[in-house]
Amino acid sequence: MAPVILPVHTSAELPAATTVAIIGGGIVGLTAALTLAERGVPVTVLEKGRLAGEQSSRNLGWIRKMGREKADIPLSLESDRLWASMPERLGADIGYRQAGIIYLARTEAEMAGHRNWLASVEDLELDSRLLDPAEIDRLVPGGAGRWVGGIHTPSDGRAEPTLASSAVARAALTKGAVIIEDCAVRTLSTAAGRVCGVITERGEIGCDQVLLAGGVWSRRFLGNLGLSLPALPLVASVARTAPMDGPTEIAVGAPDFSFRKRHDGGYTITQRGALVAPLMLDHLLIGHRYLSTLRAQLKNVRISFGRDLLRDLLLARRWSGDRASPFELVRTLDPPVNDALNAEALRNLALAWPVFKDVVIRQAWAGMIDVTPDSLPVISPVAALPGLTIASGFSGHGFGTSPAAGQLAADLVTGASPIVDPEPYRFDRF
Repeated sequence: MAPVILPVHTSAELPAATTVAIIGGGIVGLTAALTLAERGVPVTVLEKGRLAGEQSSRNLGWIRKMGREKADIPLSLESDRLWASMPERLGADIGYRQAGIIYLARTEAEMAGHRNWLASVEDLELDSRLLDPAEIDRLVPGGAGRWVGGIHTPSDGRAEPTLASSAVARAALTKGAVIIEDCAVRTLSTAAGRVCGVITERGEIGCDQVLLAGGVWSRRFLGNLGLSLPALPLVASVARTAPMDGPTEIAVGAPDFSFRKRHDGGYTITQRGALVAPLMLDHLLIGHRYLSTLRAQLKNVRISFGRDLLRDLLLARRWSGDRASPFELVRTLDPPVNDALNAEALRNLALAWPVFKDVVIRQAWAGMIDVTPDSLPVISPVAALPGLTIASGFSGHGFGTSPAAGQLAADLVTGASPIVDPEPYRFDRF
């Protein structure tokens, strides 16, 4: 069962033209639309299904700098600043809390990884610090686990995925954006070698710029244009509990579970040490790009063979604007929950914090993450097709960095001074 998202009253009529057309109504596309609308730029968001129906509402809601690549941290720092002002900007409580995040280590090798990361970002003057077992017991009381230590970033936080995207969409609409659901973009129109419009299932919209923020679908959309975005899917399964008295407001990530307090009083729980990799054709086409990452993370990947491959093969990879696209055949990607992984997470969590032993699970869901070879997103113009900008491949980090990522995309689309240096996110780095 998918998370329940606050509905948004979107537009029904297709405009004849706009300045910027955004493909994808996830949180990055919506934040870009909000930024553009605030600047007085006409913008239309086109979503094939429901706003935030896929990973934007299914993620864990963590907002973190900790553990990120050094090149990615400026985007996270700007996002921290923007998240703090988001409730006032949106006129809504989206569950944003700067309550901190802790990563735990069972072994000296895991602890060495935290030390190495902290040393690599020392010049950035973050508030991250190493913890000893006694400090872990103080910050997260009631534990029965044996930890070598951990790392804590008090300025990291959380927000509610089921609230945030809807609030961003409503604010964007109030400021003049047009948002249309159940309207797939099939392909782009071009003239004189540059983008001049989008062809949707309901007709064409003229535009000056297109922002592709299609999440896991962006690779297939670009492939139809002869462009290759290296991104492979991973599936995370998640459970949420009934409201309960838990050990802390701090989000906690252990090697084989994680938990964080929710706005509704429950907890969001996952098996942090395991993701499912559903085998698809793209694994054969571009899997070699991920070999170094796979060697490092092999124990965390569960390969799935079966219906995912068949469904993938049945979806077209080439089509024209006058025929139905794959995006009309699959309005919402709803991968099956891996109950075994959720059971692992709950079992491991209860051993570490017995308060979770008899927890009541109210809901479980799964979401598909688009992962690039270096785990950094693409937020970049496409030199081969002027007028097209990509904001995809967020590798599970999109929700946390969405305020600054959306603004960076808006900056690039309009030629404004970028909020952060876009160099790490160039499309042509691959």
